Amino acid sequence: IYMKKLRSTVEGKTYDVEVEMLGGSNDAPAAHVASVASVSSAPSAPAPAAAPAPAAPKAAAGDIPSPLAGVVKSVDVSVGQSVNAGDKLVTLEAMKMDTFVFAPSAGKVTKVLVSAGQSVSEGQGLVSIA
Repeated sequence: IYMKKLRSTVEGKTYDVEVEMLGGSNDAPAAHVASVASVSSAPSAPAPAAAPAPAAPKAAAGDIPSPLAGVVKSVDVSVGQSVNAGDKLVTLEAMKMDTFVFAPSAGKVTKVLVSAGQSVSEGQGLVSIA
């Protein structure tokens, strides 16, 4: 279970929505809206089309993916370290909130793919565990 933040614009009004992602890895996740906050009530002009951003590196097999886009606040493990399921691997910061990334299973850290201060995209590999 993890929280995901989304921004939606409906009829010119922008809302920040925090969604709790539930469900197993093979199931389509169910979503539960935890909070909604209005960002602006004034209609906004359509944003100009931006050039597509380069694709962020996606997590490979064995990589623990980032659950959201943010900045790596700390890497809490090192290569060669043994971890148990539930051990904290990385702390991310997004929107002035910390998000902890935990080991989904026991194993040994084979690669650390990010460093403190680095910006990451949702789905980007953070740490590899074998």
